[in-house]
Amino acid sequence: MNNKVKAAVLSIGSNTVLTFGKLAVGLSINSVSIISEAFHSGLDLAAALIAFAAVRKSSKPADERHQFGYGKIENLSSIIEALMIVAAGLIIILNALPRLKGGGEMHSPGLGMSVMAVSAAVNILVSKRLLKVARETDSPALAADGWHLLTDVYTSLGVFVGMGAIYLTGYKIIDPIIAMLVALLIFKAAYDLIRDSMFSILDFGLPKEEESVILSVLKKYSDEFVEFHNLRTRKSGSDRYVDLHLVVPKDNNIEKVHALCDRIEEDMRDLLAGLHVLIHIEPCGGFCEDLEGQDDHNNLRHCPECERMVDAKTK
Repeated sequence: MNNKVKAAVLSIGSNTVLTFGKLAVGLSINSVSIISEAFHSGLDLAAALIAFAAVRKSSKPADERHQFGYGKIENLSSIIEALMIVAAGLIIILNALPRLKGGGEMHSPGLGMSVMAVSAAVNILVSKRLLKVARETDSPALAADGWHLLTDVYTSLGVFVGMGAIYLTGYKIIDPIIAMLVALLIFKAAYDLIRDSMFSILDFGLPKEEESVILSVLKKYSDEFVEFHNLRTRKSGSDRYVDLHLVVPKDNNIEKVHALCDRIEEDMRDLLAGLHVLIHIEPCGGFCEDLEGQDDHNNLRHCPECERMVDAKTK
Protein backbone atom coordinates (compact mmCIF):
# COMPACT_ATOMS: atom_id res chain seq x y z
CA MET A 1 0.00 0.00 0.00
CA ASN A 2 1.18 3.56 -0.74
CA ASN A 3 1.15 6.28 1.93
CA LYS A 4 -2.23 7.65 0.82
CA VAL A 5 -3.94 4.27 1.18
CA LYS A 6 -2.21 3.56 4.53
CA ALA A 7 -3.42 6.90 5.90
CA ALA A 8 -6.98 6.17 4.75
CA VAL A 9 -6.89 2.74 6.45
CA LEU A 10 -5.67 4.36 9.70
CA SER A 11 -8.62 6.77 9.56
CA ILE A 12 -11.08 3.91 9.02
CA GLY A 13 -9.77 2.03 12.06
CA SER A 14 -9.81 4.98 14.45
CA ASN A 15 -13.25 6.19 13.38
CA THR A 16 -14.76 2.72 13.75
CA VAL A 17 -13.62 2.47 17.37
CA LEU A 18 -14.66 6.04 18.25
CA THR A 19 -18.08 5.82 16.60
CA PHE A 20 -19.17 2.73 18.51
CA GLY A 21 -17.52 3.92 21.72
CA LYS A 22 -19.32 7.27 21.69
CA LEU A 23 -22.63 5.70 20.73
CA ALA A 24 -22.44 3.17 23.57
CA VAL A 25 -21.59 5.83 26.17
CA GLY A 26 -24.13 8.33 24.80
CA LEU A 27 -26.96 5.79 24.99
CA SER A 28 -25.90 4.55 28.42
CA ILE A 29 -25.90 8.03 30.00
CA ASN A 30 -28.72 9.40 27.78
CA SER A 31 -26.66 12.33 26.44
CA VAL A 32 -27.82 13.86 23.15
CA SER A 33 -24.56 15.79 22.74
CA ILE A 34 -22.47 12.61 22.96
CA ILE A 35 -24.90 10.78 20.68
CA SER A 36 -24.52 13.69 18.24
CA GLU A 37 -20.75 13.22 18.45
CA ALA A 38 -21.27 9.53 17.65
CA PHE A 39 -23.18 10.58 14.52
CA HIS A 40 -20.32 12.94 13.71
CA SER A 41 -17.76 10.15 14.08
CA GLY A 42 -20.01 7.84 12.06
CA LEU A 43 -19.93 10.38 9.25
CA ASP A 44 -16.16 10.57 9.63
CA LEU A 45 -16.06 6.79 9.27
CA ALA A 46 -18.15 6.96 6.10
CA ALA A 47 -15.90 9.77 4.86
CA ALA A 48 -12.84 7.64 5.60
CA LEU A 49 -14.30 4.76 3.59
CA ILE A 50 -15.04 7.11 0.69
CA ALA A 51 -11.54 8.60 0.93
CA PHE A 52 -10.04 5.10 0.92
CA ALA A 53 -11.94 4.18 -2.25
CA ALA A 54 -11.12 7.55 -3.85
CA VAL A 55 -7.36 7.48 -3.25
CA ARG A 56 -7.14 3.92 -4.54
CA LYS A 57 -9.09 4.76 -7.68
CA SER A 58 -7.37 8.10 -8.29
CA SER A 59 -3.96 6.40 -8.15
CA LYS A 60 -4.76 4.36 -11.26
CA PRO A 61 -2.97 5.50 -14.43
CA ALA A 62 -4.86 7.11 -17.30
CA ASP A 63 -6.57 4.70 -19.68
CA GLU A 64 -8.54 4.81 -22.92
CA ARG A 65 -11.78 5.95 -21.27
CA HIS A 66 -10.17 8.30 -18.73
CA GLN A 67 -7.40 9.87 -20.74
CA PHE A 68 -6.70 12.57 -18.14
CA GLY A 69 -6.61 10.06 -15.28
CA TYR A 70 -8.90 9.59 -12.29
CA GLY A 71 -7.86 12.59 -10.19
CA LYS A 72 -11.28 14.25 -10.02
CA ILE A 73 -12.68 11.21 -8.21
CA GLU A 74 -11.03 12.69 -5.10
CA ASN A 75 -12.85 16.00 -5.62
CA LEU A 76 -16.14 14.18 -6.12
CA SER A 77 -15.58 12.16 -2.95
CA SER A 78 -15.05 15.38 -0.99
CA ILE A 79 -18.43 16.71 -2.13
CA ILE A 80 -20.15 13.44 -1.19
CA GLU A 81 -18.51 13.62 2.24
CA ALA A 82 -19.72 17.20 2.67
CA LEU A 83 -23.32 16.28 1.82
CA MET A 84 -23.17 13.45 4.35
CA ILE A 85 -21.93 15.92 6.96
CA VAL A 86 -24.92 18.19 6.25
CA ALA A 87 -27.25 15.21 6.77
CA ALA A 88 -25.58 14.43 10.11
CA GLY A 89 -25.97 18.04 11.23
CA LEU A 90 -29.69 17.98 10.48
CA ILE A 91 -30.11 14.72 12.44
CA ILE A 92 -28.27 16.23 15.41
CA ILE A 93 -30.54 19.31 15.43
CA LEU A 94 -33.71 17.20 15.17
CA ASN A 95 -32.58 15.14 18.16
CA ALA A 96 -31.54 18.17 20.21
CA LEU A 97 -34.63 20.35 19.74
CA PRO A 98 -36.95 18.28 22.02
CA ARG A 99 -34.29 18.38 24.78
CA LEU A 100 -34.40 22.17 24.82
CA LYS A 101 -37.88 21.86 26.29
CA GLY A 102 -36.55 19.77 29.15
CA GLY A 103 -37.09 16.29 27.76
CA GLY A 104 -34.81 13.47 28.90
CA GLU A 105 -32.50 13.03 31.86
CA MET A 106 -28.75 12.53 31.59
CA HIS A 107 -26.65 10.33 33.88
CA SER A 108 -22.91 10.12 34.70
CA PRO A 109 -21.49 13.18 32.94
CA GLY A 110 -18.06 12.10 34.22
CA LEU A 111 -18.17 9.07 31.90
CA GLY A 112 -19.10 11.36 29.04
CA MET A 113 -16.11 13.60 29.81
CA SER A 114 -13.81 10.57 29.71
CA VAL A 115 -14.92 9.35 26.28
CA MET A 116 -14.69 12.88 24.84
CA ALA A 117 -11.13 13.29 26.16
CA VAL A 118 -10.07 9.99 24.57
CA SER A 119 -11.81 10.93 21.31
CA ALA A 120 -10.03 14.30 21.12
CA ALA A 121 -6.62 12.74 21.81
CA VAL A 122 -7.02 10.00 19.18
CA ASN A 123 -8.32 12.38 16.53
CA ILE A 124 -5.49 14.87 17.11
CA LEU A 125 -2.95 12.14 16.32
CA VAL A 126 -4.82 10.68 13.34
CA SER A 127 -5.75 14.06 11.81
CA LYS A 128 -2.12 15.23 11.99
CA ARG A 129 -1.04 12.10 10.13
CA LEU A 130 -3.75 12.49 7.48
CA LEU A 131 -2.99 16.18 6.87
CA LYS A 132 0.75 15.46 6.66
CA VAL A 133 0.23 12.78 4.00
CA ALA A 134 -2.32 15.02 2.23
CA ARG A 135 0.28 17.81 1.98
CA GLU A 136 2.96 15.42 0.75
CA THR A 137 0.73 13.83 -1.90
CA ASP A 138 -1.59 16.82 -2.54
CA SER A 139 -4.63 14.63 -1.96
CA PRO A 140 -7.96 16.50 -1.56
CA ALA A 141 -9.68 13.33 -0.31
CA LEU A 142 -7.21 12.85 2.56
CA ALA A 143 -7.23 16.59 3.29
CA ALA A 144 -11.03 16.47 3.59
CA ASP A 145 -10.81 13.45 5.88
CA GLY A 146 -8.13 15.12 8.00
CA TRP A 147 -10.15 18.30 8.41
CA HIS A 148 -13.19 16.19 9.37
CA LEU A 149 -11.21 14.68 12.21
CA LEU A 150 -9.79 18.03 13.26
CA THR A 151 -13.33 19.40 13.43
CA ASP A 152 -14.20 16.36 15.55
CA VAL A 153 -11.40 17.32 17.95
CA TYR A 154 -12.92 20.76 18.52
CA THR A 155 -16.44 19.44 18.91
CA SER A 156 -15.24 16.72 21.30
CA LEU A 157 -13.52 19.33 23.44
CA GLY A 158 -16.70 21.42 23.36
CA VAL A 159 -18.76 18.48 24.56
CA PHE A 160 -16.10 17.74 27.19
CA VAL A 161 -16.45 21.27 28.57
CA GLY A 162 -20.23 20.96 28.44
CA MET A 163 -20.17 17.71 30.40
CA GLY A 164 -18.00 19.43 32.99
CA ALA A 165 -20.46 22.31 33.22
CA ILE A 166 -23.35 19.90 33.70
CA TYR A 167 -21.38 18.04 36.36
CA LEU A 168 -20.71 21.29 38.27
CA THR A 169 -24.06 23.07 37.81
CA GLY A 170 -26.59 20.31 37.21
CA TYR A 171 -28.15 22.24 34.29
CA LYS A 172 -29.15 19.53 31.81
CA ILE A 173 -30.18 22.06 29.12
CA ILE A 174 -26.46 22.60 28.40
CA ASP A 175 -26.43 19.17 26.72
CA PRO A 176 -28.76 19.96 23.74
CA ILE A 177 -27.26 23.46 23.36
CA ILE A 178 -23.81 21.94 22.87
CA ALA A 179 -25.25 19.43 20.39
CA MET A 180 -26.67 22.25 18.26
CA LEU A 181 -23.34 24.12 18.36
CA VAL A 182 -21.68 20.94 17.12
CA ALA A 183 -24.18 20.87 14.23
CA LEU A 184 -23.29 24.46 13.28
CA LEU A 185 -19.58 23.60 13.18
CA ILE A 186 -20.40 20.61 11.01
CA PHE A 187 -22.29 22.81 8.53
CA LYS A 188 -19.29 25.17 8.31
CA ALA A 189 -16.95 22.25 7.54
CA ALA A 190 -19.35 20.99 4.86
CA TYR A 191 -19.48 24.41 3.20
CA ASP A 192 -15.68 24.66 3.04
CA LEU A 193 -15.36 21.18 1.52
CA ILE A 194 -17.99 21.80 -1.15
CA ARG A 195 -16.46 25.17 -2.08
CA ASP A 196 -12.91 23.84 -2.44
CA SER A 197 -13.93 20.74 -4.39
CA MET A 198 -16.19 22.67 -6.76
CA PHE A 199 -13.24 24.90 -7.67
CA SER A 200 -11.40 21.86 -9.04
CA ILE A 201 -14.41 20.26 -10.71
CA LEU A 202 -15.24 23.54 -12.47
CA ASP A 203 -11.61 23.81 -13.69
CA PHE A 204 -10.65 26.92 -11.78
CA GLY A 205 -7.06 27.99 -12.46
CA LEU A 206 -4.21 27.06 -10.15
CA PRO A 207 -3.60 29.34 -7.14
CA LYS A 208 -1.71 32.57 -7.81
CA GLU A 209 1.43 31.36 -6.07
CA GLU A 210 1.58 28.25 -8.29
CA GLU A 211 0.99 30.27 -11.45
CA SER A 212 3.83 32.54 -10.32
CA VAL A 213 6.11 29.50 -10.27
CA ILE A 214 5.10 28.68 -13.86
CA LEU A 215 5.73 32.26 -14.97
CA SER A 216 9.13 32.30 -13.28
CA VAL A 217 10.24 29.28 -15.31
CA LEU A 218 9.05 30.90 -18.53
CA LYS A 219 10.90 34.07 -17.61
CA LYS A 220 14.06 32.02 -17.08
CA TYR A 221 14.00 30.95 -20.74
CA SER A 222 12.59 34.19 -22.18
CA ASP A 223 15.74 34.84 -24.23
CA GLU A 224 15.04 31.70 -26.27
CA PHE A 225 11.52 32.48 -27.49
CA VAL A 226 9.55 35.47 -28.77
CA GLU A 227 6.53 35.39 -26.43
CA PHE A 228 3.90 33.11 -24.93
CA HIS A 229 0.14 33.41 -24.69
CA ASN A 230 -3.04 31.43 -23.93
CA LEU A 231 -1.57 30.18 -20.64
CA ARG A 232 -4.20 27.98 -18.99
CA THR A 233 -4.05 25.99 -15.74
CA ARG A 234 -6.36 23.65 -13.88
CA LYS A 235 -6.29 20.95 -11.26
CA SER A 236 -7.71 17.43 -11.08
CA GLY A 237 -7.30 15.75 -7.70
CA SER A 238 -3.58 15.97 -6.98
CA ASP A 239 -2.70 16.44 -10.68
CA ARG A 240 -2.01 19.86 -12.18
CA TYR A 241 -2.39 20.69 -15.86
CA VAL A 242 -0.75 23.55 -17.76
CA ASP A 243 -0.98 24.39 -21.45
CA LEU A 244 0.28 27.40 -23.36
CA HIS A 245 1.28 28.66 -26.80
CA LEU A 246 4.97 29.43 -27.25
CA VAL A 247 6.02 31.64 -30.16
CA VAL A 248 9.57 31.02 -31.42
CA PRO A 249 11.66 32.57 -34.21
CA LYS A 250 10.61 30.91 -37.45
CA ASP A 251 14.23 30.22 -38.40
CA ASN A 252 14.77 27.92 -35.39
CA ASN A 253 15.05 24.23 -36.24
CA ILE A 254 12.62 21.76 -34.70
CA GLU A 255 15.23 19.96 -32.59
CA LYS A 256 16.27 23.20 -30.91
CA VAL A 257 12.65 24.13 -30.15
CA HIS A 258 11.86 20.64 -28.86
CA ALA A 259 14.85 20.77 -26.52
CA LEU A 260 13.70 24.16 -25.23
CA CYS A 261 10.22 22.77 -24.46
CA ASP A 262 11.75 19.79 -22.66
CA ARG A 263 13.80 22.09 -20.41
CA ILE A 264 10.78 24.27 -19.62
CA GLU A 265 8.59 21.27 -18.81
CA GLU A 266 11.26 19.60 -16.67
CA ASP A 267 11.85 22.75 -14.60
CA MET A 268 8.12 23.22 -14.03
CA ARG A 269 7.68 19.60 -12.95
CA ASP A 270 10.60 19.90 -10.53
CA LEU A 271 8.85 22.81 -8.79
CA LEU A 272 5.22 21.59 -8.86
CA ALA A 273 4.29 17.98 -8.08
CA GLY A 274 1.95 16.07 -10.38
CA LEU A 275 2.33 18.60 -13.19
CA HIS A 276 1.38 17.82 -16.79
CA VAL A 277 2.55 20.40 -19.33
CA LEU A 278 1.40 20.81 -22.94
CA ILE A 279 3.20 23.42 -25.08
CA HIS A 280 1.88 24.38 -28.51
CA ILE A 281 4.67 25.78 -30.67
CA GLU A 282 3.97 28.64 -33.08
CA PRO A 283 6.45 30.21 -35.51
CA CYS A 284 6.72 33.97 -35.33
CA GLY A 285 4.48 35.48 -38.01
CA GLY A 286 6.64 38.53 -38.55
CA PHE A 287 4.55 40.87 -36.40
CA CYS A 288 6.63 41.26 -33.25
CA GLU A 289 6.38 45.03 -33.54
CA ASP A 290 2.64 44.74 -32.90
CA LEU A 291 3.45 43.40 -29.44
CA GLU A 292 5.36 46.52 -28.42
CA GLY A 293 4.01 48.13 -25.25
CA GLN A 294 2.48 44.97 -23.78
CA ASP A 295 3.34 44.12 -20.18
CA ASP A 296 6.08 41.79 -19.01
CA HIS A 297 3.61 38.87 -18.84
CA ASN A 298 4.35 38.20 -22.53
CA ASN A 299 8.14 38.26 -22.07
CA LEU A 300 8.54 39.90 -25.50
CA ARG A 301 11.68 39.23 -27.54
CA HIS A 302 11.92 40.15 -31.21
CA CYS A 303 13.07 37.46 -33.61
CA PRO A 304 15.71 38.45 -36.23
CA GLU A 305 13.14 38.68 -39.03
CA CYS A 306 10.92 41.03 -37.08
CA GLU A 307 13.91 43.12 -36.06
CA ARG A 308 14.62 43.60 -39.77
CA MET A 309 10.96 44.53 -40.34
CA VAL A 310 11.08 47.10 -37.55
CA ASP A 311 14.31 48.56 -38.94
CA ALA A 312 12.80 48.75 -42.43
CA LYS A 313 9.72 50.61 -41.14
CA THR A 314 11.81 53.17 -39.29
CA LYS A 315 13.88 54.03 -42.36
